[in-house]
Amino acid sequence: MTKTSAPAAKGDAISSVAEAEVTADKVAAAAAKAEEMEQLRLDIDQHNYRYHTLDAPTLPDGEYDRLFQRLQKLEQQCPELITVDSPTQRVGASPLHEFTQVSHELPMLSLDNAFDASDLQDFERRIRSRLEDTLNTAEYQGRELEFACEPKIDGIAVSLLYEQGRLVRGATRGDGMIGEDITQNVRTIKSVPLRLVGKGYPQRLEVRGEIYISKSTFEQLNQAAMQAGEKLFANPRNAAAGSVRQKDSRLTAKRQLTMFCYAVGQVEGGEIPQQHSEILNKFKSWGLRINPASEVVKGVDACVDYFDRLSKNRAGLNYAIDGVVFKVNDRLLQAQLGILTRTPRWAIAHKFPAEEGISRLLAVEFQVGRTGAITPVARLEPVKVGGVTISNATLHNMDEVNRLGLFINDTVVVQRAGDVIPKVVRVMQAGEHQQVIALPAQCPACGADIVQTASEVIARCEAGLACQAQRKESIRHFASRLAMDIEGLGDKLVVQLVDEGLIQSPADLYALVASELVKLERMAPKSANNLLQALDKSKQTSLAKFIYALGIQEVGESTARSLANFFGDLDLLRRADVEKLQQVQDVGPIVALKIARFFSQADNQAVVNDLLAAGITFEAVSVDEPSVVLQGLTYVLTGSLTQLSRNEAKARLQAMGAKVAGTVSKKTSVVVAGEAAGSKLVKAQALGLKVIDETELMDLFAAHET
Repeated sequence: MTKTSAPAAKGDAISSVAEAEVTADKVAAAAAKAEEMEQLRLDIDQHNYRYHTLDAPTLPDGEYDRLFQRLQKLEQQCPELITVDSPTQRVGASPLHEFTQVSHELPMLSLDNAFDASDLQDFERRIRSRLEDTLNTAEYQGRELEFACEPKIDGIAVSLLYEQGRLVRGATRGDGMIGEDITQNVRTIKSVPLRLVGKGYPQRLEVRGEIYISKSTFEQLNQAAMQAGEKLFANPRNAAAGSVRQKDSRLTAKRQLTMFCYAVGQVEGGEIPQQHSEILNKFKSWGLRINPASEVVKGVDACVDYFDRLSKNRAGLNYAIDGVVFKVNDRLLQAQLGILTRTPRWAIAHKFPAEEGISRLLAVEFQVGRTGAITPVARLEPVKVGGVTISNATLHNMDEVNRLGLFINDTVVVQRAGDVIPKVVRVMQAGEHQQVIALPAQCPACGADIVQTASEVIARCEAGLACQAQRKESIRHFASRLAMDIEGLGDKLVVQLVDEGLIQSPADLYALVASELVKLERMAPKSANNLLQALDKSKQTSLAKFIYALGIQEVGESTARSLANFFGDLDLLRRADVEKLQQVQDVGPIVALKIARFFSQADNQAVVNDLLAAGITFEAVSVDEPSVVLQGLTYVLTGSLTQLSRNEAKARLQAMGAKVAGTVSKKTSVVVAGEAAGSKLVKAQALGLKVIDETELMDLFAAHET
C-alpha cells in the first residue's frame, strides 16, 4: 500500500501546482484585461473631453474608432467588467415604463425678464439699493458691479448630479422643485461626461445647464423624417424636449443632443470658486462643456453692448438662443441679494424682440385646462411668423382681452413669445362687424358653472373630478406617488382607460376587471393582474394622502396634512364651512373658499362616496392641540443632515408650530446649518441671524418630546 500510494501523492502535488499555475495565469490575464479596459476608458474620455469640451481634437477619427472598438471587444469578452460610466454605454438602455420624480435639493429658479436697456438699468439699480441696505463692507462700497453674460440657450433645463466624479443622476427642471429622472437619456449625450476629468472637484457636485439640438442636427432630423413620411419637428427646442423625455433612451441616443453647463447647484465635500465665471472655468477643466461666447463685463452699459453684439451674431450660431442671461458674478453678493419666491434678484434674462405678423381674429374659443382654468384661444387667419404658420394664439385670460380692447374681426398683431408661443399683442385696426368676446357662464366641457373670485384673474370650472376636460389630469394626480401611489398606473394608461370609456372618475379605477384590461393595447394578463393588485393595495392609505389625492385647488401635501391633523375625520372636513377651515394652520380665506366649494359640488361628493364605498380606508389620526412651542418663528434648513432627512426635520419643526421657509431673509428667526452649508449660511451670518447646527436641532426636538 505504501509503495503504490507514494507516486499518487507526488502526481497529485504536481497536478495541483499545474492547476495553480493555470489559475494564476488566468487571474493575471483577467487583471491585464481589466487594466487595459480602464486605460482605454480613460483615453476615450480624454479624447471626448478634447473634442466636445475644448473643441480641439488631437486624435484622427479612425484611431478613435479603433480604441472604441477595442474596448467594445474586451467588454464583450468580459461583460462582468463593464462599468456604467464606460463610453460604450451611451447607446441607451431598455425602455422605461414611466419617469420617476426627483426633488431638487436646491430649487431650479426661473428668471425675470428685461426687454430693453432701461429694464437692465432698473435691474442694476435694484441690486445696488439692496446691497447698500445689507452690506457695510468697504470692499463692496462704490465698486462697479461685475456681470457674467451668457447666451440664453433655447433648450431644456436639466440638473446633473456627480458623486465622486461619476454621473449618478440626470433630472429635468420640472416646476423648479420637482423634476423627472432622465438619467438613462442623459447618459447617451456625448458632451455629458459620465465621469469628470482632472481633479479638485467636490465629492458631490450638482451641475445645471441646457440640453439642446443644434440647428444643423435639427435640419438633418427633419430631412430624415420627411423622407420617411413622418411628422416634422416644429423647432429645435421641441425636438430637444421630446428627445429628453423619450422613455426609450435608444431613441434619445439617435437624436445627437448636446449640452452647455451654466450653473452650480448642490455642493458637498469640496470647495468651488467665489466668482461665477471661475466656476464655469472649473467646469471646463472637469470635462463639462460651457458656452465659449460667455463673457464677464463691468456695469450695465457693457451688458447692453454684449446684448447688441450677440444680437448681430445670432443668425451665425449653430444653436437657437432667445436672449442673454446676466448674472452678478460674485457669489457672495448673490447670497446677499437672495431670491424672490422662485426668481433670483441677482440674475435677469434680456429677451430678443419676438417676431411679429398681422392677421384677423376670426373667433375666440374657450378651453378648459387640466386644473379647470378657462383660457380664451384666438382663432386667426393663418399667418407666417418666423417661418411657422400661426392659426391659433393664446389670449391668457379675460383681463388680457379687455386690456387689448379686442373684438372678433379686428386686425391684430401676432407675436411668437420667446420665438415659440404665439400670442396676440395688440389691435392694429378695428374690424367691420365687431363682435364682443364674452366669458361663458358654463364650462364648455361639462356645463358646470364657471367661477372667478375677485382676487384671481383666472376663471375656473370648479366641477373638479366631474369635469371631463379635467378628468385625465385628476386621475393622473389621484394615482401619483405622493397621493394614492398606484404603481403601474402611468400617464399613457390613464389616457387609454379614459379614451376607451373604462373610467370617468378616480372611483371607477376600483371597478376595473382583468377581462376589460387585457383588451387594451400592450396590456398582458400579468400586467392587468399587477395593476389590480396595486389598486387593492392603495385602498389602505392615510387621510392626508387621500385629501391630497382629491386634487382640490391650492391643497398641496402640507395643507392636506394640516387638514387631516386638524379635523381627524373626513366627514368633519366635508361639512366644514369657510370660517372653520380658516382655523387650520396655513389655510387662508382663498384656500378655505376653494376647499368649501369643492365639497359643495354634488358631483365631487358623489365621487368621494364612491371611493369610500370601493373600500378605501384611513389610518387613525389623533387630533392634538396645535403646538405653540415655536409659534411665530421662521426656520430655514441648509446643508446636509445626518440623523434625519430635511423633509423629516421640516415636518417636526412644523409640528412644533414653526414656519419653515426656503430662503433666508431679515424675517428669518433661526437657520439650521448642516454639513456643507452654502450661500444660505453665508447670508445668515451677514445678516447676524441665529445659526444652530444639527446637534442643537436634535436637542430641541428631544426637549420638546419630553
